[in-house]
Amino acid sequence: MSQHLSDQEIIRRDKLKDLRESGIDPYPASLYPVTHYSTDIKEKFSEEDKEKFSHVCVAGRVMSINDKGKVFFIKIQDSKGIIQLYVRRDDICSGEDKAFFDKVVKHILDLGDIIGVTGFVFITRTGEISIHAQTFTFLTKSLKPLPVVKRDEEGHVYDAVTDPEFRYRQRYADLIINPGVKDVFVKRTMLINTIRNFLNEHGALEVETPVLQPIPGGAAARPFITHHNALDIPLYLRIANELYLKRLIVGGFDWVYEFSRDFRNEGMDRTHNPEFTILEWYTAYKDYFWMMEITEQLMEKVALALHGTTDVPVGGTMINFKAPYKRISIYDAIKEHTGIDISEMDEDQLRGTCRELHIQIEPGMGKGKMVDALFGEKAEHHYLQPAFIIDYPVEMSPLTKKHRSKPGLVERFELMINGKEIANAYSELNDPIDQRERFEAQARLMERGDEEAMFIDYDFLRALEYGMPPASGIGIGLDRLCMLMTNQPSIQDVLLFPQMRQERWDET
Repeated sequence: MSQHLSDQEIIRRDKLKDLRESGIDPYPASLYPVTHYSTDIKEKFSEEDKEKFSHVCVAGRVMSINDKGKVFFIKIQDSKGIIQLYVRRDDICSGEDKAFFDKVVKHILDLGDIIGVTGFVFITRTGEISIHAQTFTFLTKSLKPLPVVKRDEEGHVYDAVTDPEFRYRQRYADLIINPGVKDVFVKRTMLINTIRNFLNEHGALEVETPVLQPIPGGAAARPFITHHNALDIPLYLRIANELYLKRLIVGGFDWVYEFSRDFRNEGMDRTHNPEFTILEWYTAYKDYFWMMEITEQLMEKVALALHGTTDVPVGGTMINFKAPYKRISIYDAIKEHTGIDISEMDEDQLRGTCRELHIQIEPGMGKGKMVDALFGEKAEHHYLQPAFIIDYPVEMSPLTKKHRSKPGLVERFELMINGKEIANAYSELNDPIDQRERFEAQARLMERGDEEAMFIDYDFLRALEYGMPPASGIGIGLDRLCMLMTNQPSIQDVLLFPQMRQERWDET
C-alpha cells in the first residue's frame, strides 16, 4: 500500500516530530480528568454562580484558532458542543520560559488537534461564555487536515460538507465537521430505547437468535452464503429471525422480541442496505387486529418521545402518527390507484395486466410476486400518512394464517408511511400441514428460477407439529423508521457505516 501525502500532511508530520523533540508526548496514555462539558457550561453558568465554575477541566478537538499575539482564542468541540478558550501566554507559561506557548501553541497547534485545559469560566467583553485557560495539555496530534467548513460566530455550520461519498465513507470525519449528524444517531438510540422500554413494560422478553443459520428462512430474499470450516457445511447470514422466535412461542414463551441485524444480498438504494436492523416480536394468543392496535400505540409513543408531538415533519410532509390509521385491503388499494380489480384474476390474467400497465416482470414470477409488483409500482407511493394495507393473497404470504372469512387471502398487514413499508405483520400460521404445503409451493417457485423463494425448513415444521398456540408477529424496519423520525432522505444517513464499494488504497 502506497501513501500519497499532501503538503499539509507532510507539514503536520514535521510538527509531530518537533513535539517529540520538545519532550512532549503527542499521544499521552495518562488519564485526563474531564469535569465539565461545553453545553453544560453554557447552559448553567452565570455571574451569580461563577464560583461553581472557578475550576473546570475540559477537553476537545480544536475547531478554530484566532491568534492575537500573546493571546489565543481557540474553539474546541467536545462530545456535546463547542466552547471558546481564552489562552494567554503568561497564564500557561507563568515563569520566564515561554517556549511552550511560543512553539507549541503558536506554531505546532493545528485545527483538528485534541487538547485539554483547566481554568475558570468567565464572560468576554463580546458576551461569549469562555474558559480562561490556566493549564494547557496536548492530548492528540492530528495528522490529516479536516475538510474546511464555514461557521458563524456561535460555531454553527452554515456551509456543511454534503458529498455523500465522503460523508458515508469517512463517517468519523463527517461526525466531526457536521454536528447535526451526531444528533441523528443520538435520536436513533432514543428510538430503540423507547421501543425496548415500551415492550418491556408490556411484559415482552428480549431474546437473541442465531445470525448464522442452516436455512435462510422467515422472508423472501436472496441470502449471503458462508462456510463453517469445523462443521464443513454451508451457512447463511440470516435474512430474518422469524422462524427462531416462533420456535420460542412453541417452547412456551408468550411474548418475545429481538432487535435483529439481518442481511439480504440484494440491491442498494435510498431505502435499502444489504445489512439492516429490524425489530421482530411474536405474541401468543393474539391476532393481526390486536397487532394493528399495539403498533399504533408504539408509533405514537416513539413520535412523542423524539418530538414531543405526534406530528413529525418528513421532507415536505407533516406525518401524523396519532391513531387510528387507515386500513385498506391490498386489492382495494390497487383498484383505487389503477381502476382495475385484480381480485379474481389468475396468474395469466395478472401477467397480462402487468404488461398492460408496463410493469416489468420476470418469467418465473408467481401470482404473489406480480401482485406485489402491481402494488409497489402503482399504489405504494400514495400512502404518505400511516396506513395499514391488509388482507394479502395467500401466494404472497407463505408464513401467514389463512383469512378467517375471505377465501384466498391471509391475515396480514403492512404499515405504509411516507410511501414506504415500515412494518409487516401476520396472524401467524400454526397449522403444520398447511405450512408444509406452503413451503412446497415455495420450492416449486425456486425451481422456476425465483431466487427469493423460501427454503423448506424441516426443523421448523417439526416444531409446529408439537403445537404452536395462536399468535401474531411483526417485523418493523428500524432504519426506515429512524429515517422518518429524524427526517433523513436516505437509509445511509441513519447508518453509521453504510455498505460501500471497496476503496482502491493503492490509488489514494
